[in-house]
Amino acid sequence: MGTSSQSTTIIETEDDVPNSNQFCDEAAMCIVSVKGLKENWQKWSNEHREYQKLNPFSHGTRPSVAAPQRGQDDYGKPLQGSMTEQRGKDAHTHISREVEELCEVIRNIGEPGDKDGDGGDDGKVVTVDFRKLFEHYVTISNKLVGVLLRARKQRLVDFEGEMLWQGKDDHAVITLLP
Repeated sequence: MGTSSQSTTIIETEDDVPNSNQFCDEAAMCIVSVKGLKENWQKWSNEHREYQKLNPFSHGTRPSVAAPQRGQDDYGKPLQGSMTEQRGKDAHTHISREVEELCEVIRNIGEPGDKDGDGGDDGKVVTVDFRKLFEHYVTISNKLVGVLLRARKQRLVDFEGEMLWQGKDDHAVITLLP
């Protein structure tokens, strides 16, 4: 029972009697025993139980550590190095790219103007009507209003009102801030 770079699964029974039906691939050599499967399952089960003790949303166990309280640095944040933290970082990167793309589209299809409307050179901005932006951007993404709201939160664009509605707000002016 040596090992090589090839792998086959052989299931060993308690009697350690090999059976020709137990080979799933003749080109491989990986041995898995029922005892080994049981040990791996038990190891996973123990690790999961410990993880659940730290999970504040798990109702079956009491947390063994104090849950973070409001005002603490780690309150409302996933564990460092967890998959949840990585998914959050990936989502943030994706949304940031969409906001940058929206700003670029506004720069390309918008009309240059000045922030004050007095013709001065101090506050150059780009403006576009919501309808024109919607018609152009709909081929890029169906999330225009959500991305606009995110861009306004980051102080990259400005427009009147809380929300923009297709049809009702077609003539609303969206301003790309300098």
